Amino acid sequence: MSKTQALLQEYNLNGLQLPNRLVMAPMTRSRAANAGNIPTGDLQGEYYAQRASAGLIISEGSQVSPQAVGYVNTPGIHTKEQVEGWKDVTKKVHQANGRIFIQLWHVGRMSHPDFHNGDLPLAPSAINPGGKSFTPEGFKDTVTPKAMTREEIKQTVQDFKNAAANAMEAGFDGVEIHSSNGYLFHQFFNATSNKRTDEYGGSKENRARFLFEVIEAIKEVMPENKIGLRLNPSLNDVFGMTMDEETIPTFDYIIGKLNQYDLAYLHLSEPFTDVSNIPFAVSEIAKRYRPLYKGTIIINSDFDQEKGNKVIDEGFADLVAFGKPYISNPDLAERFEQNIPLTDWDKDTFYTPGKEGYLDYEKKTEEVSL
Repeated sequence: MSKTQALLQEYNLNGLQLPNRLVMAPMTRSRAANAGNIPTGDLQGEYYAQRASAGLIISEGSQVSPQAVGYVNTPGIHTKEQVEGWKDVTKKVHQANGRIFIQLWHVGRMSHPDFHNGDLPLAPSAINPGGKSFTPEGFKDTVTPKAMTREEIKQTVQDFKNAAANAMEAGFDGVEIHSSNGYLFHQFFNATSNKRTDEYGGSKENRARFLFEVIEAIKEVMPENKIGLRLNPSLNDVFGMTMDEETIPTFDYIIGKLNQYDLAYLHLSEPFTDVSNIPFAVSEIAKRYRPLYKGTIIINSDFDQEKGNKVIDEGFADLVAFGKPYISNPDLAERFEQNIPLTDWDKDTFYTPGKEGYLDYEKKTEEVSL
């Protein structure tokens, strides 16, 4: 296949010129195996730089505060040392002619007291998701979290603002708010995980309030066109998320209101599981929200080269995010251009420390030719 395919066309991401429409999706890799959860240039920097021919890289989720952490060895973006580490990462990516956003993360109730000196994790309501948390001692059952006070919500808004400011200092091209996949924002959106009776619960407008407060706060420290966010409207039976008749109308409201902002993009996920038998679920997310959202749409979840080209050609998305294929194919864009078969990934090294399964996947193509 040639550069005529849709995935290899250039794209203007609201002021940031991309050489192609492939996005490296955010993926937790658990390589910040040090006391400060600090990324480094010779590990994370090399990993992302190897993949710099992607139109856009979205980094692994990075916690915005100590309270936000919920997985072992994930990097943060809330200390001076972490910011300095990320500077080395973005420098390497930019030297390789890449573009990189950082994903800002708070896991909410998916955390565990082991990360918080025995204190309970924070969430909209005191409801146990009934899942597993990946702690330093291995997987442990989640617990019933502490319902956030208004003061804790306001502090968390400030944490996201501070993290965004840190991201700009660290040299990122933008940020993605991880408002998806059963984590803190999603817990506020969902009526089965949010039973609050104050201004953050009840109506869909109230359940979305926290997200829009965070967007407004981040706008104070960076341009709107450098802000993206991720949503997963039809997530069901994952991390304790259960869809009900209010779920899709809530996302319809959120996505409609996002049109009031001049964002970099909206990153949507197709359903992770089969939702065809759920009466109030939407099976084709890109098709539903393309008419509703006027800005750039990135679509994600189990796309290959053929499906990626098709969804762009049909006009349902502008960019396509690839996850696991980018783990084992650092030159994914060139492989698509030159029609070179993909290398399989080793799932046993997805979350293990060190360079194995991280930096040792070989490129099969010549220098970037896009």
